[in-house]
Amino acid sequence: MSKSKVYFSPVITPEKVLEMYEILGVTLPGKVAVKVHSGEKGNQNFLRPDFWRPVIDRVGGTVVECNTAYEGMRNTTERHRQLFREHGWMDYYKVDLLDAEGPDLVLDIPNGKVIQKNYVGKDIQNYDSMLVLSHFKGHPMGGYGGALKQLSIGCASSFGKAYIHGAGVPEDIWTADHDSFLESMADAAASVVDFFKGQIVYVNVMKNMSVDCDCCAVAEDPCIADIGILVSTDPIAIDQACVDLVYACSDAGKPHLIERIESRNGVHTIEAAAELGFGSREYELIPV
Repeated sequence: MSKSKVYFSPVITPEKVLEMYEILGVTLPGKVAVKVHSGEKGNQNFLRPDFWRPVIDRVGGTVVECNTAYEGMRNTTERHRQLFREHGWMDYYKVDLLDAEGPDLVLDIPNGKVIQKNYVGKDIQNYDSMLVLSHFKGHPMGGYGGALKQLSIGCASSFGKAYIHGAGVPEDIWTADHDSFLESMADAAASVVDFFKGQIVYVNVMKNMSVDCDCCAVAEDPCIADIGILVSTDPIAIDQACVDLVYACSDAGKPHLIERIESRNGVHTIEAAAELGFGSREYELIPV
């Protein structure tokens, strides 16, 4: 497999996100779902709606999210919509909670390592392509959060999130074998890529990098300096490039983030995804 192209810029501005999307030279067809992280109430690190505005306006997309499977302000449709309002998303964009009402859409994963089904918000069927906007940072369970997490946990319904976390047994949401959970994320991501027939563009922004996710109401402050923006059509390559950039940077805070990634075996999600074959860990980093 030839190396995937990942474009990189150390400049982090809303305008640069749009410029890099344009450099990629991919036109997303039809109705575009723009996958964001709405940010848990109280979280200080998530990327705000105005940061993403130029690129979302450019693709004319609808901002999409799904409800969570744990306590907080995003685990019911009513509360989640209220939070979208409070965080300013609805000031700029159409917002669609894909699993606002059931039943879920079930995507088959015949070659899945751990799970053979993925339960996603049924409204995903209303879209032809997807722009995945990811805030790269640490994560309490996955080690890190990036494009693969947005495809998997991010597109899964509330039930689907429990199903992935529990490695196919929703009742085991917090107690399943850890590597099986990571492999389940890779399986679920593969099903979403397959659903859109690869018509997806990925943007990872390495800014406000805490060891904690944007799903944490109480998150640690960032522990490492901002690194840059990456864009690609390969979710595996873009996540691998981000991890490599963390290891390669000279910031004094990087051991804390690396400890979070390594202690949760975060790279295993990338390894499992590569084995499923919907992208490559081999990439060419192209400076912009």
